Amino acid sequence: MGFDSSNGTASTKPLKFLIYGRTGWIGGLLGKLCQSQGIDFTYGSGRLESRPYLEADIAAVNPSHVFNAAGVTGRPNVDWCESHKVETIRTNVVGTLTLADVCREKGLVLINYATGCIFEYDSSHPLGSGIGFKEEDTPNFIGSYYSKTKAMVEDLLKNYENVCTLRVRMPISCDLANPRNFITKITRYDKVVNIPNSMTILDELLPISIEMAKRNLTGIYNFTNPGVVSHNEILEMYRDYIDPKFTWKNFTLEEQAKVIVAPRSNNELDTVKLKQEFPELLPIKESLIKYVFKPNQKTAAV
Repeated sequence: MGFDSSNGTASTKPLKFLIYGRTGWIGGLLGKLCQSQGIDFTYGSGRLESRPYLEADIAAVNPSHVFNAAGVTGRPNVDWCESHKVETIRTNVVGTLTLADVCREKGLVLINYATGCIFEYDSSHPLGSGIGFKEEDTPNFIGSYYSKTKAMVEDLLKNYENVCTLRVRMPISCDLANPRNFITKITRYDKVVNIPNSMTILDELLPISIEMAKRNLTGIYNFTNPGVVSHNEILEMYRDYIDPKFTWKNFTLEEQAKVIVAPRSNNELDTVKLKQEFPELLPIKESLIKYVFKPNQKTAAV
């Protein structure tokens, strides 16, 4: 379903994107995609929690759509949010809601990059069952403060008919030097857990998010590739395509818990809704090979 505002601006204007999150990984990639596709775009200069700045940005830019790739994930990781709760609320809750509200007032669709790390395997969605959490399921993981704020804001944003919420998980791109890349992270850890998870291949999915804006899609979408892949399966591909000498060690969730402050979410998300809209979407392992490992291949043909 599209968003029909009273002033009818969303669907009639030429494309012009206002993007928040210039310094972030997704925000930076979005700008590059717009350049390559010849889409006019501007990065927002205001802070999300400051309504007058957001209104000034929208007045100056007069966008057709707004993208929110800003947010606090914490550096080096989400453990930061445990000790910076007010800063986390300010951006992830107050800021996101303010932006959604301003966009609604102006009749604009907001594409909001959110997280799927708000679910945890449970008795109705057992690990390895292939039963994924759907868009309408209630979040059941509040182990980290980061996830808790993301679940809160998602629940509130459901009431905004102009917002398209994209649940990203464990994002991966072909840039294996990027410290935010899930593959880069796990190749640098001393030890990794080995749990199948839904993940997002940005090289395939970010262009789809631009297409979603063009279609004025709204509501929640699980924004991951279909299926799951485990840490070990990714590291095996890394070894086979990139570095034949690469080795790694596993440890259990209990052992991991001793070296992290907040628990991490593990889950499978159901991608039927996204796949109905974009039938060409590749399963996670195929997408990994096509977009990440083949372009970076350093070994002889696998």
